[in-house]
Amino acid sequence: MAALGGDGLRLLSVSGPEPEPESAALNGAGPGLCCWVSVCSCLSLACSYVGSLYVWKSELPRDHPAVIKRRFTSVLVVSSLSPLCVLLWRELTGLQPGISLFTLMGFRLEGIFPAALLPLLLTMILFLGPLMQLSMDCPWDLADGLKVALAPQAWARCLTDMRWLRNQVIAPLTEELVFRACMLPMLAPCTGLGPAIFTCPLFFGVAHFHHVIEQLRFRQGSVGSIFLSAAFQFSYTAVFGAYTAFLFIRTGHLIGPVLCHSFCNYMGFPAVCAALEHPQRCPLLVGYVLGVGLFLLLLQPLTEPRLYSSLPLCLLLDRTGASATSLCS
Repeated sequence: MAALGGDGLRLLSVSGPEPEPESAALNGAGPGLCCWVSVCSCLSLACSYVGSLYVWKSELPRDHPAVIKRRFTSVLVVSSLSPLCVLLWRELTGLQPGISLFTLMGFRLEGIFPAALLPLLLTMILFLGPLMQLSMDCPWDLADGLKVALAPQAWARCLTDMRWLRNQVIAPLTEELVFRACMLPMLAPCTGLGPAIFTCPLFFGVAHFHHVIEQLRFRQGSVGSIFLSAAFQFSYTAVFGAYTAFLFIRTGHLIGPVLCHSFCNYMGFPAVCAALEHPQRCPLLVGYVLGVGLFLLLLQPLTEPRLYSSLPLCLLLDRTGASATSLCS
């Protein structure tokens, strides 16, 4: 992107009356080189994540329990090792954030309760229309639905369902860890926080193109329809990735993006066409519009940084001398 190589990467200042020269602060690495290191590190993470899904040779489809279990193993290994990539990036660029690696990646207790609840609430407001549609089509009333949802037997079935574990637990946790918690700290000093929100999801969106390989392999549609579906999925995942990147920066926590990711995986893409043909179309459309309107109205207040204490990425930019943005206040 054009943002790469911009003024997002200022160099580390050392306490004292005189700032240390740029070359000394970065151990001889210039801004251009640091940006290349950041982009290459993110690209290697994305390739490693997707590549880990294909280390197992199998003729079975991706939804087969045996395939899912094997991929759990490889993707968890890659995700567990991904913080090492951030450590290597820090050594190559010479940047010293002044905070621990885990804090920088959103693993911290300070402000964790609002960071878990408010982003999820905000996302549920956005999905007001689909949630209304789901409740209208549900065969149970509210009381029976809550009994089913809270029943231990229902959760036991979920925890033994490999597809549920993949979509609601493993994928949200590992994808947000790799594509947000690891990539954003590396991109932000190079591009600045604003451009990083839109740069980071590109890696996330491209990483989902591997589904094309399996769809072509198992002939799950015509070539044109498969690539059209892939283009739509890239657009949707890129927009969603920008949203969770925004949440990660504004809250300084990983838990919010993970919970929102899991919720969106459960809801899927809003069935707007089905809503237009629904017997209760008018209230549903009102719900869709009201949800989007309330989401836009509450986006800034519910992600107000003061609710979540200090923001690690903003502290990182302060240490590198970059000017603060509206995302930090």
